[in-house]
Amino acid sequence: MNLLLLLSLLLLPPISPTQISVSPKTLSKSGDPVTIQWSGVDDPSSLDWVGLYSPPNSSHDHFIGYLFLSNSSTWQSGSGSITIPLINLRSNYQFRIFRWTASEIDPKRHDHDHNSLPGTKHPLAESEEIGFESGRGPEQVHLALTGQEGEMRVMFVTHDGRESFVRYGPGPNRMDQVAGTRVGRYEREDMCDSPANHSVGWRDPGFIHDGVMTNLKKGKRYYYKVGSDSGGWSITYNFVSHDGDSSETVAFLFGDMGTATPFSTFIRTQDESISTIKWISRDMQALGDKPALVSHIGDISYARGYSWIWDNFFNQIEPVASQVPYHVCIGNHEYDWPLQPWKPDWSYSIYGTDGGGECGVPYSLRFNMPGNSSEPTATRAPATRNLYYSFDMGSVHFLYISTETNFLQGSSQYNFIKQDLESVDRKKTPFVVVQGHRPMYTTSNEIRDAPIRERMLEHLEPLFVKSKVTLALWGHVHRYERFCPLNNFTCGALGFHGEDWEAFPVHVVIGMAGQDWQPIWEPRANHPTDPIFPQPVRSMYRGGEFGYTRLFATKEKLTFSYVGNHDGEVHDTFEILASGQVLNGNRGGDGAMAKGKEGSTISWYVKGASVLMLGAFIGYVLGFISRARREAGLGKTWTPVKSEET
Repeated sequence: MNLLLLLSLLLLPPISPTQISVSPKTLSKSGDPVTIQWSGVDDPSSLDWVGLYSPPNSSHDHFIGYLFLSNSSTWQSGSGSITIPLINLRSNYQFRIFRWTASEIDPKRHDHDHNSLPGTKHPLAESEEIGFESGRGPEQVHLALTGQEGEMRVMFVTHDGRESFVRYGPGPNRMDQVAGTRVGRYEREDMCDSPANHSVGWRDPGFIHDGVMTNLKKGKRYYYKVGSDSGGWSITYNFVSHDGDSSETVAFLFGDMGTATPFSTFIRTQDESISTIKWISRDMQALGDKPALVSHIGDISYARGYSWIWDNFFNQIEPVASQVPYHVCIGNHEYDWPLQPWKPDWSYSIYGTDGGGECGVPYSLRFNMPGNSSEPTATRAPATRNLYYSFDMGSVHFLYISTETNFLQGSSQYNFIKQDLESVDRKKTPFVVVQGHRPMYTTSNEIRDAPIRERMLEHLEPLFVKSKVTLALWGHVHRYERFCPLNNFTCGALGFHGEDWEAFPVHVVIGMAGQDWQPIWEPRANHPTDPIFPQPVRSMYRGGEFGYTRLFATKEKLTFSYVGNHDGEVHDTFEILASGQVLNGNRGGDGAMAKGKEGSTISWYVKGASVLMLGAFIGYVLGFISRARREAGLGKTWTPVKSEET
């Protein structure tokens, strides 16, 4: 009998001495910190790691993210702690510690950047479950214009889809108006490919609520909260309503921002997005009671089929998006999948698997832009929405287009673009700004997209030139680049010396808001690893620093500025008159004019806010930030004024 007992004890798995605990056990809201503590790790290794799991019954390989224990300064003692913020995924969390050895590194199992994912063969400890308080109200609040005067759309997420409302009014204690919301959601079966429809990437997205505040007075500050008495109410937010009579326009514009996570996961996340949001928050606080707009032109969250990345993204932008309308257009990382319906022969090198199997579903349901554009997915997935639309704001007519769906002559989108541009009232909105994801012009070495640029030049550029589009803004290339006024690769005349001038569109690439994969500039023919220098004459300014752009317009003039994340200062700026004439910016050899020439009202607001908030908003010093400057006189021809990477 004793022998049998001894044998049974020998066959039991060894009891790990490792202990893990987490505190607190209950969090109030997304962004609250949790501390993970451990002890008793024998012979600690730099490859030991802790995984985050939600829901807690996820298999070992299906973590949300992971951190190496070596992030703790005391890890070599076998004990330590790590503190990170958590996002409410509407399910509890669990933490698990694993041993991973160098001999078990599997090069075939890797993340988006081909870094090996940690192994799960040797679990050491599992924590208790932790969760979020109930009754705290909805999260992921964001606004959008509806295209109708006196309205503002608000969207948010709840865990159960119960009936929810928007309470709003002219003061925090006068929110007497109430708007209902409609509820939507999407399912795992709606996704088109892996990882979005696989258990490794899918998590329940919650219920998406959509309400519209109506009867708003023009240009007034309103206060609002969302939720219900039974499910709890959010905190109180505020915004300034759209003013159709105003002649001023303020907008913050960028592409390819993504989101940051406090842990590693299956895909690359974008730490620089934190700085972009912080500097825009500074600028917004400086505006006072002026209405403004945020424009994010494609490659929104970079979730790529990993559902929880969308939750991180919306919580990260909420401080901005709950105060000003947050407008978007679709990019390749929201949409592209192998069986997408529009995929002409020339595009097979372009449209691939960048969407991670999402096929536009989260993008279409989590946002609701003006208009009713949509395209069927040819699957059980709902139609893809928010593709092309337009609206007026102040002295600017904004037009958003899709470079991922059919834009060729004869398509529904082409017809919309043509009709929209032809119907603009230039007396009301003297400036027209078109925005899309993939650029029509770039001097980056983005060879794969050459066929789509050729079609854009053939089908869309004639419309832009004929309608005298003021600005064409693009993302996709993760750099800033400004061109001269262009038509078929030819710079228009300046008209500074009495000669005729040509109001061609100014193309600007603004995909530098967060994603850190950078294509090189177009190389020299005889030096394939070196960028062309001097840069092509059509390229006026090239910058590799992360950042965003600011637009300020009146009836007379539009000022456009590029703000760098490492210092929050203006690095490039130019002006366009209502007549269409472009004033060449940045004449100062040392960059002083770049910072001083932003002669709009907004620059003075921002200067004041910078003094108050200098300590709070520090950008990351990432990207290329060299300061080479070149003189550029106001002559008859366009001269490139700056390249930050020469």
